[in-house]
Amino acid sequence: MSASSKKSLEPFTQIILDSISDAVFTVDHEWRITSFNRAAEDIVGISRRQALGRRCCDVLRASICESQCALRATLKSGESVVGQLVYIVDADGEQVPVSISTALLRNSRGDIIGGVETFRDLREATALRKELQRRYQFGDIISKNREMRRLFALLPQIAASESTVLIQGESGTGKELVARVVHNLSPRKERTMVAINCGALPDTLLESELFGYKAGAFTDARKDKPGRFAQAEGGTIFLDEIGDISPALQIRLLRVLQERVYEPLGAEKPQRADVRIIAASHADLDDRVQQGLFRQDLYYRINVVKIILPPLRDRREDIPLLVRHFLTKYNGLTGKRISGVSHEVMRLLLNHDYPGNVRELENIIEHAFVLCRDELITLEHLPAERVPDAGAVPAPSLRKLEAEYITRALERNNWHRTATARELGLHVTTLHRKIKRLGLELPPHDGRSSRSPGPSP
Repeated sequence: MSASSKKSLEPFTQIILDSISDAVFTVDHEWRITSFNRAAEDIVGISRRQALGRRCCDVLRASICESQCALRATLKSGESVVGQLVYIVDADGEQVPVSISTALLRNSRGDIIGGVETFRDLREATALRKELQRRYQFGDIISKNREMRRLFALLPQIAASESTVLIQGESGTGKELVARVVHNLSPRKERTMVAINCGALPDTLLESELFGYKAGAFTDARKDKPGRFAQAEGGTIFLDEIGDISPALQIRLLRVLQERVYEPLGAEKPQRADVRIIAASHADLDDRVQQGLFRQDLYYRINVVKIILPPLRDRREDIPLLVRHFLTKYNGLTGKRISGVSHEVMRLLLNHDYPGNVRELENIIEHAFVLCRDELITLEHLPAERVPDAGAVPAPSLRKLEAEYITRALERNNWHRTATARELGLHVTTLHRKIKRLGLELPPHDGRSSRSPGPSP
């Protein structure tokens, strides 16, 4: 191609680049920008004239520019990068999430003359994801599980009452989070919520912690010490692992619930207790009553309103939401910019049974943040002692997991497609498309017309 022909094509090349909705720029071997389209101007916030001739790292100031430049890797290896999430810094100093792709730039003879990078603004997608997450968040509790969302609907009513609440669930399911939501929604929210783990203290120490003591009550009691009930006056006290307290202390606690008074150790007269009590237990208190380990009358007093939290293994649909939540949390705490987890990691996380529940999942992500120096958490970053099979990819494929996940949701909704789509946060047409793609065999009825058969004539 002659120089004049090449020159005559340049305006058309720029017109083509400017018509593309994704940002596009090219660089030469010295990393200086040789073209910069209109979408790039809009996203970065600087003009083409300001960008041309400058090094791309000075213009984009991306999170990977210094050590992990994707374009540099492409020029070195010849392999393109597709859809990598990074953050650039625009002209106003704001971080912008973008998805980048890179390729080699060749001339008409096939010689490499530089590189080309496209990037797509993900701010709207990020905002949408945050909006979707807010739909599934209540206080600090995150869930799209049907039972949990039913609880979300009830929590304001529970909070508005003065009734004692019993929260039951395995360790790590978020019992204290629920208690704090109840307190923060209640008329007592302006006063203190005090929490104490009843199972972590010996009986004598727990009694003084709960009720306090007067000076001279025992040898080392040189001055009055208010207990947790006094500290929570006008507010809420959260008694975690109440099932572990001794029979003797159960009697004292029963008096507080019945008469709304308590006596600090060494006190001559009882004190009034204007405190709402929220209790929690990882053990089934019904069973402990039957075994004679927990007083039945105390159980009836605390079991006015019962909240049962399902373990994480029974709400696996929440795992991706929780992973995204913990990524955001630890990005903020550590200053890192980890964008997500690999498909293999997500597959493993979806298959793990989580004896430690949500707390265990958070610990896994926190551990990965310590080891991860890239933008994606991979299997090598997971703690082997928490996830013993972290060194191997579990057998089920992502397709199989998705099929099982959708099938379970359909079964919970009696095969009602619309109700299932609502639970999963999908449009019903998207659900139909997934059912077809996954080859799921469904019963002929969809749950709307199902009726229990009447008696035969």
